[in-house]
This record gives sequence, structure tokens and C-alpha cells, in this order.
Amino acid sequence: MKLVLLDTDTLGYDLDFKVFERYGKVECYAYSSPEEVVERSKDATICISNKVQYTKEIIDELPKLKLICLTSTGTNTADLGYCHEKGINVCNVVNYSTESVVQLTFSMIFYLLAPLKFYDDYTKNGSYVNDVNFSHYTHTWSELSNKTIGIVGLGTIGKRVADVARAFGAKVIYYSTSGKNKNDDYDQVDFESLLSRSDIISIHAPLTKESNNLFNINVMKKMKKSSILVNMGRGPIVNEEDLIVALNEGYISRAGLDVLAKEPMTENHPLSKLHDKDKLYITPHVGWASVEARNRMIDEVLRNISSFVEGDRRNVVN
Repeated sequence: MKLVLLDTDTLGYDLDFKVFERYGKVECYAYSSPEEVVERSKDATICISNKVQYTKEIIDELPKLKLICLTSTGTNTADLGYCHEKGINVCNVVNYSTESVVQLTFSMIFYLLAPLKFYDDYTKNGSYVNDVNFSHYTHTWSELSNKTIGIVGLGTIGKRVADVARAFGAKVIYYSTSGKNKNDDYDQVDFESLLSRSDIISIHAPLTKESNNLFNINVMKKMKKSSILVNMGRGPIVNEEDLIVALNEGYISRAGLDVLAKEPMTENHPLSKLHDKDKLYITPHVGWASVEARNRMIDEVLRNISSFVEGDRRNVVN
């Protein structure tokens, strides 16, 4: 059997892809254009990829393909219906990055609750050496305890965020964009209540027609002026142009983003219009990407391939 990994660089540079050799001949490519996908995969039984688009046109050029292993939870890169019609199984990986995303979520929240960048700069630039006081109070910080954290999307990750927030003494409420997630451990509220009650809103929802552009300027005007908005879901859930206006005008206090509408970031990103850049903390879509999470992802793909070889349908999404 021939296995082709089509965009290994999207998974990092420290993973061992030789583990796939137990199933056949393996070819690895850092990135693949649509034209290269066809050329590189024409003799492959299994394709493994992250961002490669499997359109009807590409699938028609891959007569030997029997299994597409996505190294992501999202499945929008493959035409699932057409793959099913052609007898090609599509597998994804689930729950491998939960702890990773949760940890970065709280890292972001704590960074925004306390002026950590200011404190770090203050000590390193020599200001603390000349201070008359042992502590510093021009910039203050707040506890998470007793604050209300509103979670948008109480799936596996959102539920884990809720559990950790409760351990810190926060009050947890949640809103489901799909209306499907129900959890008796936490208070489910309507969207308007979430906006008005939350000190921190943490987004963990998938990108759907219900969540697309959910946080626009009209919505952010309904949030507390002291509130913090964190997006760990998908970039287009938050309107970035409107977010900058909301921060500049003081409709909300601060925001943290691990996901953007366009990734990598474009040169003309709305960030350039932000008056006080300390109000916005951005990380380059790394919430999922701890070393441990990425190795779990590889293990999940291996298990999906093993299941396929044995005639089972583990994590088949079509």
C-alpha cells in the first residue's frame, strides 16, 4: 500500500512520520498545491493531510484512493458526499487537542486579566530598580474568582474550560449556537443574557451559519464595558473590523484571539487601526498545537489507518 502525507509542515517539524511505514510505502511532502496533490497521490491508497482540498475534480483523478485521513477535527476540506459516492472513507481526529486548547485559553485569560506584558517590561527596562515601593500599582490586576465566564459552545473543549473555570472559583454560564449541547452542570442562557452577564466570554464553537459573524459591533455594544472576549473557535465568528472599533471605542475592555478570519495574518489586518495594542492579544493559531496534542493526533491517525486495514470504520465521517 502507498501512503502519501501531503502537507507535513502544517503539523510542525518535530514529528516522526516514519511510524506510518508499518502500513506500506510512505512519501512525505511539506506542502502540496492542487496540481501536486494529483501528481503525488495518483498511486496512493491512503492520503494524509491537514489543509489539502479534496474536491470532486481532484478525487476523480485519484482512482486508487480508498482512505483520506484528515489530521484535523474539521472535515470541510473534503467533499464528503462525493467521497462516499466513490467509496472513499474519510476519517478525522477528535479530542486530541482538548487539554492543549484549554491551557492556552486560560493562559490568554490570565494575560488579559493582569497586565503581564507591562509588568515584564517594567522590571526588565530598569524601572523597578529605581522604584521607591516594593510593589507596583499604576497597573492593577483582577482575580478570576467570582467573575462570570460565559462560554459559547459547550462541546468537549468548552465543557473542560467550564470545569477549570469553576475550579478557579468563577461562575459559569453557557450559550449553544446550535442548541444541541445541554449540560445540567452549568446554567444555559440565551445569547442576550450571556452578553450582559459575562465578565469574560470564551468562544469554543465551530464555524457554522449560526456562528459566522456572531460577534459583530451590535453584539459587542451589549457586552460589559469591562468585559474580555476570547476567541478559540474559528476566526470568522468574530468580526475583526468591528472588534477593533469596539476596543477603540471602549465597548469592551480587552480581547484575545488564537484564530483569525485569514490565516496567516494579512498585512492589512485591522490590528493596524487599534489605538492601544495592549488591549488585544493574538497568538498564531497554536491552541491545538502543543507537542503532546500533535503526537496524540499522529497516534489517532495511526489508529484510524489500523481500523481501515482491519475492515472497520473508526472515525469515518462520511
